[in-house]
Amino acid sequence: MSTLRRTWDFSLGLWLGVLTLVAVAATMDLWRDIFAIGWQDPENSHLILAPFVAVWLVWVRRERIRFMRPSPSIYGPLVVIAGWISVRIGYQYGIIVAQHGGALLIVCGAALTMLGLQVVQLFLPAAAALLFILPVPGRIREAIALPLQEHTAQITHYLLTAIGIPLERGGSVLTINGTEVAVAEACNGMRMVTALMLITFAFVFSVPMRQRIRLFFLILSPVIALLVNVIRLVPTVLLYGYASESVATTFHDISGWVMLFVALGILWAMLGLLRWLEIAVSPHPIGEED
Repeated sequence: MSTLRRTWDFSLGLWLGVLTLVAVAATMDLWRDIFAIGWQDPENSHLILAPFVAVWLVWVRRERIRFMRPSPSIYGPLVVIAGWISVRIGYQYGIIVAQHGGALLIVCGAALTMLGLQVVQLFLPAAAALLFILPVPGRIREAIALPLQEHTAQITHYLLTAIGIPLERGGSVLTINGTEVAVAEACNGMRMVTALMLITFAFVFSVPMRQRIRLFFLILSPVIALLVNVIRLVPTVLLYGYASESVATTFHDISGWVMLFVALGILWAMLGLLRWLEIAVSPHPIGEED
């Protein structure tokens, strides 16, 4: 029986690999486009992080592998068909997100064909993280980024003037020592929102916590993005005003990635605060039955 099981597992894994590779090859142009956007467009830099987050969330749940009972599923081909239709609609009407979403569905459908729904249920957060591979449509990006830029400029202007730094603001443009700093270029809110939503998503599904606490953190992610933007913008504005442009630009480029770790620190601090306030965070508090 064990020999038969190992043979079945090997055959299943082989077919899974073949089908997934075929699906990737069939949509290779779209995958190149997706990762080119993620690499070249700072607005969509989260695309590069999404696969790593998905792998991390599988690793966090690696103990569940022993409960896996992979089996071929009819739902896989249906998802592949849905993906193909999405790609065709995207090409016909010029809807980029439909093209990219279709490519993701085709590859996921190929894997689902051999793995079945149970595996998806066991690793649902990792599967959901793959949605961050899709570039954010322009209209949604503007709807989020523009208000965030405005609020970031307002708060930064208030903080710097409060400590005696002469500063002028016109919309989302700050003027310091005769130098204009556009918030849209210096610390674009959208760059931080999408990446921080992904980081927050990874955080809440990596640390054991109650579902309502997870929802609280996810809803709060735009506020965390605003806070991180301000933390980044204050020294950026000062450097553009009183240091060389090269120094300011270097700080700006490096600080974008550093802020992701700052955001993680903020999330851990908030989690610690909730525990200090004796708010039930753990899914199984002491004294409660498992």
